[in-house]
Amino acid sequence: MKRYGAELVGTFWLVLGGCGSAVLAGSEIGYLGVALAFGLSVLTMAYAIGHISGCHLNPAVTLGLWAGGRFPVGQVLPYMVAQVAGGILAGGVLYLIATSQPGFDIMASGFAANGYGEHSPTEYSLVGALICEVVLTMMFILIILGATSERAPQGFAPIAIGLALTLIHLISIPVTNTSVNPARSTGVALYIGDWAIAQLWLFWVAPLVGGLLGAVVYRVIAPSKD
Repeated sequence: MKRYGAELVGTFWLVLGGCGSAVLAGSEIGYLGVALAFGLSVLTMAYAIGHISGCHLNPAVTLGLWAGGRFPVGQVLPYMVAQVAGGILAGGVLYLIATSQPGFDIMASGFAANGYGEHSPTEYSLVGALICEVVLTMMFILIILGATSERAPQGFAPIAIGLALTLIHLISIPVTNTSVNPARSTGVALYIGDWAIAQLWLFWVAPLVGGLLGAVVYRVIAPSKD
């Protein structure tokens, strides 16, 4: 249960830190600032809870680690439930903070939700959003598997993973607002409802597919004993 609690708290921090920066300070810090916020949230939690739960914070990561032979199948679903719960709790805290500002309009702000078509920050299509989310999640899982290998330099995995997530956001914020994480997407979409719920399926399907592909690619290129 401590592992599940750690995943809940860690995902809470990821969504609050990343989406909170976008909603509360996005106009001041821009895409670069939001990208750094997501990367820093993962980096800090990796050192805080990595030794407790492995610091997945993401159903796609959990699925990818299972597919990569690094995680037991029996814990996949409980981890995912804890991650989604943490994302929803963070979305609730962010909603309470944001709506305390006079005149705040959650629909107009977008509330850091992920979307495609007219709800993409720069109106990328469903196809473009799908390809972007699958490929970037695939690369994210490959980086995680490589950085956490026993053959990799020890102690640096959180830095590599945090910087990878920063880079992913720099690439894809204009496309989808960057998901690569179903828990992050669900955590804010529920408070918008409407279009965000209607498009949420993509931000579950694409990251999970990308997670599986990342594990497959890593197994192809990694040493057999890794």
